[in-house]
Amino acid sequence: MNKRPKNSACNPVVHRIDPVHPDPSMIREAARIIQAGGIIVFPTRSLYGLGVDANNPDAIRRLLQVKGRSPEKPVSILIKSRELLTSLVADIPPSAVPLMDRFWPGSITLIFKVIAGVYPMLAAGTGKIGIRIPEHPVAVALVNDLPHPITATSANYSGSPGASSIKDLPQEFLNQIDLILDAGSLSGGTGSTIIDVTTDPPTVLREGEVIKKGLGLV
Repeated sequence: MNKRPKNSACNPVVHRIDPVHPDPSMIREAARIIQAGGIIVFPTRSLYGLGVDANNPDAIRRLLQVKGRSPEKPVSILIKSRELLTSLVADIPPSAVPLMDRFWPGSITLIFKVIAGVYPMLAAGTGKIGIRIPEHPVAVALVNDLPHPITATSANYSGSPGASSIKDLPQEFLNQIDLILDAGSLSGGTGSTIIDVTTDPPTVLREGEVIKKGLGLV
């Protein structure tokens, strides 16, 4: 089992990071913590997310514990490029291609059938996994600096609103985090639009910044 990073309990490291030109040394530090089994808070386009190594079951268990999230609920991931999809998903439906062409990188999470045995804890018994290529410069730099995808779930207690600013998060929540990359206030809202492309036609599970009409699905 991976040991938690030394800076993990009660005294999280907080870095104010440039949201446009993130400091590479801060990104490398965050990547080292993730690879050591740690958990970070980082900015996505609209809300802050919780990042752990998607290949690390102990880190995923810790993430679920921090959020108070049921292990029966799937957790989406961030990847660095579309080329990685072939190693993660059972197939890429034709309906997914124009959505990826138009909205990736960006605020669209697509639900695919996951290859058997890949990220079973994140799929949570559904046989499916949510995948997104990030657009926020900090998130992009982070996934590019890591060998594995990272989780993309929102930084909050399960059932609570997402946070567009670090100050929106309770201190007892932050005390469980190893590193916080504070990029200031984000746009807020409901987070990414989630679309299940395993159905025909694709099913919009959650409307985020991009609504059904904008997706061309209605």
